Amino acid sequence: MKNALPLLLAGLLALGSALAPTPASAQDTIPLDGIVAVVDEEVILRSELDRAVGNILAQYANQPGQLPPREILERQVLDRLVLMRLQLVRARDNGIRVSDGELNQAIQSVAGRNRMTQDQLRDRLAQDGLGYEEFRNSLREELMLERLRQSYVQSRVQVSEAEVDQLLAVREIGGPEVRLSNILVALPDGATPEQIATAERKITGIREVIMKGELDFRAAAIRYSDASNALEGGDIGWRGYDALPQNYVGMIRAMSPGEISQPLRGPSGYQLVQLVETREAGRQTATEYNAQGILVRPTPTLPPEAARQKIEDLHRRLVAGEDFAKLARENSDDTLTRADGGDMGWFAINTWGTAIGNQVQQLADGELSAPFQSDSGWHIVRRLGVREQDVTEVNRRNQAREVIGARKAEEEFERFLRQLRSEAYVETRLTAAG
Repeated sequence: MKNALPLLLAGLLALGSALAPTPASAQDTIPLDGIVAVVDEEVILRSELDRAVGNILAQYANQPGQLPPREILERQVLDRLVLMRLQLVRARDNGIRVSDGELNQAIQSVAGRNRMTQDQLRDRLAQDGLGYEEFRNSLREELMLERLRQSYVQSRVQVSEAEVDQLLAVREIGGPEVRLSNILVALPDGATPEQIATAERKITGIREVIMKGELDFRAAAIRYSDASNALEGGDIGWRGYDALPQNYVGMIRAMSPGEISQPLRGPSGYQLVQLVETREAGRQTATEYNAQGILVRPTPTLPPEAARQKIEDLHRRLVAGEDFAKLARENSDDTLTRADGGDMGWFAINTWGTAIGNQVQQLADGELSAPFQSDSGWHIVRRLGVREQDVTEVNRRNQAREVIGARKAEEEFERFLRQLRSEAYVETRLTAAG
């Protein structure tokens, strides 16, 4: 898609709505050469593949030389369609749904991130040749796939404090970050010496083409890489050194932005790694507030109007000079703070919700708010102080936890996808369909 919208969900515009299921029983009414793959009881049609490939070709209309030959591109896209179809079927079987309300909210978020209204988004999609309903279907499917992933890994991935301590002891967390890209020439399991030699010659040749300036790294990745991120130009994204394979850390530290590694042999085959850019991580601070609060919650015995009158009466008593802590202990419905006289401790701006956060942010130290309402009921807060807190160590531990969790989640989900693929009946017919 020419000038495709940035920040859409991964693969959304590339594949379009090419995933709507077509029952295999429909084969009797579909010409044989119209089917490019049979996936269990469903089929993927030539028109679906052509639409997905066409979207990618349109994205690179001004740079056609960056794409691999048509037959390789079709194979890459078809592999994605098959795997995504299998995931969608599993998601539906597991009862995963995306309501129209949730979908509309996601569309609003996409429009907002692109600084557009929804009408402007609709017009832009039309300009780029993507129908609005096609876009909605694609986004719904992307959301379903993300929920499938979350539901699968959530109960299977746990990170202990001991694991965090262990990682922090051996890896640098919260330090400099690097943005990397890679090109993979894959090798099958049990590759023969001839296959290994061929792959080594190919990766060496790719590097020579890049170094001569005939293709940049991104274009070479799109054209030649066997990795799943090939169509993204080999982009791996930002990584801390803690998230890199240990045997790569020293090499990447010694590289300069733009530099490309020598061919590297790994478990999946040969690859090239490019250091795209680097950035430093400095001391991290967060603004924290200290406040007291009183909550009056409407109940069946205290109707909303009576709750409002009660909070206004408490406010008058506070203005008259009565002790906040005493009134909080006697009247507040907030069970978390009542025993401490309404003391909310030190907290980040929206820890207690946006309604309280907005009030506290506007107050001066020692100032009492007017009564205000949130989803929980009626509130009064008094701001006691504000500070800039060093959260570098807290963030380091959180980053370590995320690194471990992300690695475990990726391993679990990759295992799930391999199992899903191995258990499915998949027959590809690209030769017959082409």
